[in-house]
Amino acid sequence: MTKKQRKMLIRILAAAVLLGGLLLVPEGTLDRIPLFLLYLIPYGIIGYDILKKAFKGILNRQVFDENFLMAVATVGALAIGLLKTGDFVEAVAVMLFYQIGEWFQSYAVGKSRKSISALMDIRPDFARLETENGQEEKDPDEVPAGSLIIVRPGEKVPIDGIVEEGESSLNTVALTGESVPRDVKAGDEVFSGCINMNGLLRIRTTKEFGESTVSKILELVENASSLKSRSENFISRFARVYTPAVVLSALALAVLPPLVRTLFLGLVPEWGDWIYRALTFLVISCPCALVISIPLTFFAGIGGAGKAGILVKGSVWLEELARTSTVVFDKTGTLTQGTFEVTAVHHSKLAREELLEYAALAESSSSHPIAVSIRKACSKALDLNRVTRVEEISGNGVLVQIDGKEVAAGNTRLMERIGVSCMECHETGTIVHMAIDGSYAGHIVISDREKPEAREAVAALKAAGIRQTIMLTGDRDAVAQQVAEHLELDQVYSDLLPEDKVSLLEELLKSKHPNEVLAFAGDGINDAPVLTRADLGIAMGAMGSDAAIEAADIVLMDDNPLKIAKAIRISRRCMRIVRQNIVFALAVKAVCLVLGALGIANMWLAVFADVGVMILAVLNAIRALFVSRV
Repeated sequence: MTKKQRKMLIRILAAAVLLGGLLLVPEGTLDRIPLFLLYLIPYGIIGYDILKKAFKGILNRQVFDENFLMAVATVGALAIGLLKTGDFVEAVAVMLFYQIGEWFQSYAVGKSRKSISALMDIRPDFARLETENGQEEKDPDEVPAGSLIIVRPGEKVPIDGIVEEGESSLNTVALTGESVPRDVKAGDEVFSGCINMNGLLRIRTTKEFGESTVSKILELVENASSLKSRSENFISRFARVYTPAVVLSALALAVLPPLVRTLFLGLVPEWGDWIYRALTFLVISCPCALVISIPLTFFAGIGGAGKAGILVKGSVWLEELARTSTVVFDKTGTLTQGTFEVTAVHHSKLAREELLEYAALAESSSSHPIAVSIRKACSKALDLNRVTRVEEISGNGVLVQIDGKEVAAGNTRLMERIGVSCMECHETGTIVHMAIDGSYAGHIVISDREKPEAREAVAALKAAGIRQTIMLTGDRDAVAQQVAEHLELDQVYSDLLPEDKVSLLEELLKSKHPNEVLAFAGDGINDAPVLTRADLGIAMGAMGSDAAIEAADIVLMDDNPLKIAKAIRISRRCMRIVRQNIVFALAVKAVCLVLGALGIANMWLAVFADVGVMILAVLNAIRALFVSRV
């Protein structure tokens, strides 16, 4: 509980005690004016800030808000009590219960903020920099890339880097939502925000703090509330129109019936009765339940999703996720592990090691997983000075000059481009064809394995009501068909260049229903154009991937495709809560407004219609905090 919440709670308790004491005073003991002055004490204690806000709103020409409605209703009720009825209980009670509702709402918002604040705890306090003079504790912002930092057991990794010395296990739960530690050793990449559990690590930083994983995540979380959903925008527009409308309706209710009674029916106007009805109408009409609970539901949902390692860039994307009907996957790194291995060398005129050496030198400047697997398979130390020219052809491969020889490494399209006939491969996998000085030199077979969760992930999506699951890949059709058949995907498109993926996605977007959402899930390394173009971009396994965090709308911090179905379930649960609150609040308001206008409802019912509905809506909204358990 914050200091502000404690102060408000003390005010509520003080006002409640004083009001209870006044209720014990026997009727007729005090005259109306002394009684009025006594009731002003608890009213002032509990309501002075509401009156102050209402007055400021009038000065700033922002009159029509809940503070104005409560101020007019309660001051009016006090005036009626002073001039006519001598009853001041309702005015104080209405303000008291309203403030109880406000305190409860503040507590709920604070609780939901804590769920997001937990993510903020991943920010490191310092970086232990190793210098010529020993170790120095520096602000992470002051540590340049390429520095050597020390991370002791129990400390957070402050900046992304490569382990130079040491072995340890890293707790990645704050980033991925998964409790299984990740073992690291010399040569492994580590990401800021992870907690070093049991070993001393010397890490060479590869980025500045502002570009590191933890900094990107914190920026994403801090800006999560800036993109409002359609539901929130609707409620904001609704409140701007609704509040002035009910104020004018209340004014008409206070003035028109007495005038009609007097001018047309010749009856007593009964001004006090109709003004009381109008004030009751104002209290009932306060749109607090909607204005508070809808943003709170989204805020809590974003925090709850964050606990599960699912970062949502704004409530608009949470709402879009709930409407998703088609999920399009990239293959490598999304449905497969992306850890390629050389499994065979076929039709080579050279020795296996010699062909692999040429291929490794040709791919020496690439960070693509296939290139990494070829370099890993080559047992010889690579002399990069032997490579004198490199030309990368997107979606085809590379043309390089090695020891003065023209070497081509790539797919069948590259072989066709340079006019070399290649041999077909009977094995399933990614095939890298090699040509040296215009002659075919054989091909290398590289295989990727499906993720163990991939099949279950596709089944979970279908169980969640996803109508279509589609895979796009630049891999050969035989490989793509084998993966799609095993995972039971609905459609597969293979042999795609990066630009082909965007074009194909455009066609899929045109063919879908306007009210449906198409989501694309990729590993974020080379899928940024497609992630951006889809209705909803989901980046998989995005630790350390700037492209993913920048391009995607939803970022899954580990590479488990099961999280996609979980994210959809979370979003749909949040949207159910939003719809429940909208229907419940509007229905109760509508009934009570009619009862208030007819004089059947008094201020006590008005309190329920306003504060009671708000408390129930807020209680319902904070259920979104626990969406990570779905």
